[in-house]
Amino acid sequence: MVTIVGTLIFMLMIDWRIALAVVILTPLSLFVAAFIGKLSHKRFTEQQLLQGEISSYVEEHIGNQHIVKAFSYEERAIDDFEKLNSRLYDVGFKAQFAGALANPSTRFVNAMVYAAVGILGALAAVANSLSVGQLSCFLTYANQYTKPFNEVTGVLTQLQTALAAAGRVFDVLEAENETPDSENSPIISDCKGDVSIENVSFSYTKEKPLIKNFSLDVKSGSKIAIVGPTGCGKTTFINLLMRFYETDSGKISIDGIDIKSLSRDNLRRQFGMVLQDSWLFKGTIMENLRYGNENATDEEVVAAAKAAYAHSFIRKMSDGYNTVISEGGGNLSQGQKQLLCIARAMLTNPSILILDEATSSIDTLTEKRVQKAFAKMMEGKTSFVVAHRLSTIKESDVILVMKDGNIIEQGNHEELLAKNGFYYTLYTSQFAKA
Repeated sequence: MVTIVGTLIFMLMIDWRIALAVVILTPLSLFVAAFIGKLSHKRFTEQQLLQGEISSYVEEHIGNQHIVKAFSYEERAIDDFEKLNSRLYDVGFKAQFAGALANPSTRFVNAMVYAAVGILGALAAVANSLSVGQLSCFLTYANQYTKPFNEVTGVLTQLQTALAAAGRVFDVLEAENETPDSENSPIISDCKGDVSIENVSFSYTKEKPLIKNFSLDVKSGSKIAIVGPTGCGKTTFINLLMRFYETDSGKISIDGIDIKSLSRDNLRRQFGMVLQDSWLFKGTIMENLRYGNENATDEEVVAAAKAAYAHSFIRKMSDGYNTVISEGGGNLSQGQKQLLCIARAMLTNPSILILDEATSSIDTLTEKRVQKAFAKMMEGKTSFVVAHRLSTIKESDVILVMKDGNIIEQGNHEELLAKNGFYYTLYTSQFAKA
């Protein structure tokens, strides 16, 4: 800006008419650059999208390479990658080419301005209104005046790349935020475990309602089992309890307090959760078990591992509880990972326990032992058990049978069998004689 303003002042001092011609003609280079930039922006945006797509593809296939190899998908995976890479090459070439046109185009326009100054100045010199020395100075100033415009268009390619990338960043930043916690949220310090659900409705998309007018009253210490076909809303209901999703309507209360008025941290500290998908991070077994209760002593960790029947295999490992687990628990079996997750939940000693197919990867003998440990841990605590194996939930106080987001049957095991309804059909399909 200093260069442009300074040289413009000097040119006006020498000859305002020629200076005016320079000022009028120079913006033509900006119009040319803007026109080329508009054409190239679409290419750069497409390039960014393809870079994201190819990065995602590579990460997905490398992270799950054992599945790729198990299904002999290597050659097809490479072919798909080559297709993506080829598209990225073509789009990238066109984007870089279009972006590279801007600088020489503006330089050409500015050179025409320089030539026009030379012609006008020469005519003025012939007419004795401008000396040869002044013309030489004017040409130097005109050249200095156009340099900043050339430099700006020289980085147009980088600017277009940055703008295309920034657009993707701002898409994330402008996404709808999670509802913030209230500053004066009540705190549950001694949770009893009473859970009340009143006319709750929820859907992932408005066009497809999932849970409709769901009501339930759970007293402290109750064991609630939730069964039903895949996609009926069992896990969604658990996610609503822990506020991973917000309800569309209705109210969920714990000990008479609406969970929306609680901070998410305080709410989730009341729960212990074991999911079907086991998650472990890179670190020692001891660190993974202490994830939910970092103040637990070594003795408490070992006791939780024994209760979950994980102590025996941990002891056999190279460094026992100090054995380092690879990311995702790759050096453990699926069953071992699930036992560690169960031990981790037991160590938190929660007021409300959620088990979502918590023993799906464990052998039958170990499952029976773990169920006994769960039964002991759940004494006096509210628990929600999602299960497909109905043999594991016979002793539940209440069994909720869900279908299409609604509770269609409710009662204990014997009552539901006596109704000869949907639960009876589910149960007999698993245990019917040939």
